[in-house]
Amino acid sequence: MNKAERLFQLVMLLRSRRTAMTGETIAETMGVSVRTVYRDVQSLALSGVPIEGEAGVGYMIRPVHHLPPLIFTPDELQALIVGGRMVQAFTDMDLAQAARSAELKIRSILTEPLQRHAEQQPYRIPIMESDDGLREVHGKLRRACEQRHKVRAVYLDEKQEQTERTIWPLAIVGWTGKWTLLAWCELRRDYRNFRFDRFETLERLEERFQPTDDISIAHYMRSVIGMRDPG
Repeated sequence: MNKAERLFQLVMLLRSRRTAMTGETIAETMGVSVRTVYRDVQSLALSGVPIEGEAGVGYMIRPVHHLPPLIFTPDELQALIVGGRMVQAFTDMDLAQAARSAELKIRSILTEPLQRHAEQQPYRIPIMESDDGLREVHGKLRRACEQRHKVRAVYLDEKQEQTERTIWPLAIVGWTGKWTLLAWCELRRDYRNFRFDRFETLERLEERFQPTDDISIAHYMRSVIGMRDPG
């Protein structure tokens, strides 16, 4: 993270809070040293950012009148926070970090009543270490979908028998309690849904694929499910 990104993150962090944060808490949250926090606070203050506080006590940003207009209702805010927490718990580590960053930005533009509402939201979605392996699988398959890389995998079927497949990852589908990958399987010459927890190995290949009229998400939704792809 360069200095400009770090200063922006610090501003978003302080604006997301109604109370002061100590330098130690800021340093732990941002993954930097306390000395770096003190230097960054001084840089922001010199550039005109209205930071109040001092070392050993805590820092906060005074309310200002040029904040972006608030467009969230309490339920919309709740939905965004819960969705972000689910991303952190159930997807890959890069998306989880993006969700944390997005929540920080959202909180930075909230009025005080909505900040209180956000702090009192009742949802708790634990991040379990036992799911780390699935999060790694999620990350590999998401990037393969986005970049259209073929994947070679060893997969366990319902009978717990191993097969080696080369697949075209088309979409990640979320069901209650599990994720599956919708893909075109070169071995079966057909669409298949693969459960994340049944992948034994995954290897992203350099070879890429190009969806066609007969091999695509839209074609699957239309020909197999019988509905249009909602996107």
